[in-house]
Amino acid sequence: MLLFATSDKGGTGRSVSSSNLAYRRALQGANVCYVDFDFGSPTAGAIFAIDDLDHGTTGNGVHEYLQDLASEPERHSVWSATDRAELQARPDGAGELVLCPGDADGSEFPGDDTTVDRCVKLLQELSREFDLVIVDLSAGRSHATEMVMAATARPELANLPWRWIVYHRWTKQHVIAAHSLVYGERGLIETSKGLGDDYQRKLLASIRYVRTAVVDPDGADLSGLKPTQVRWLRKIDADLHQMAARLKLGRMNLLGSVPLDPVLQWREQIITDADTITLDIANQETVKAFSELAVRSAEELFAPGLEAIARGID
Repeated sequence: MLLFATSDKGGTGRSVSSSNLAYRRALQGANVCYVDFDFGSPTAGAIFAIDDLDHGTTGNGVHEYLQDLASEPERHSVWSATDRAELQARPDGAGELVLCPGDADGSEFPGDDTTVDRCVKLLQELSREFDLVIVDLSAGRSHATEMVMAATARPELANLPWRWIVYHRWTKQHVIAAHSLVYGERGLIETSKGLGDDYQRKLLASIRYVRTAVVDPDGADLSGLKPTQVRWLRKIDADLHQMAARLKLGRMNLLGSVPLDPVLQWREQIITDADTITLDIANQETVKAFSELAVRSAEELFAPGLEAIARGID
């Protein structure tokens, strides 16, 4: 399974959420590879606490490979390469967790036939070896997005299942931005037009949304708020649900939600069981959310059907 992670804006939690999804899926026994396609800011190494790769690699990264400047992209086992003690011991029953880093000090570059060919080859090879391959794309309308679309439209990948996750924060601005990324000018749907009607339909059916930094107006952690503030939050939350449904980002198109968590806001790291149990710095609800996302992201029956998607049922 290929999973393409994207967002319209920076600061959505796309990379940290995708990294935690990868971690939880590996704990569930799957072999997982995380590919950092964020050409301008490859920071997955920092999230996995691999200090030498905190802003990409100075060696043979994914971007150099795509540009035919490296014969193979680097691979690093998170379990052995991480500098964080809580991640160094691979738990019993866990699968592989591998990072293919991007290149340090890189930037966006347009794709051509050669880069698309190499992208196809990379996705083929990784899909044969891993149960789940997460490709973290640059935010917004990017060359990285265009490249993976062109690659997945190739006949060589016709039988390979792939899905898209669009991350957005649970705010009015981010809901509008996520809708624009998918349906707006030069958005995902428009970009796919040149790849054929069948591809466009498959793309539309594959897109799901993940809401991040979601505040529960009735949550226990808001017990200190004034009643007027709680009523206001409930109103805002209800308005967001209505907007999301209208813009086809409602519950029928939702893969899951990630609650607001201080660790994710201040540290942007993998949340381990030690963080919730031993250190008590992260919330168990956050772990549950990532675990559920990990299961749902791997399900073959990812979509409820094109009709429901088109209606945008919440």
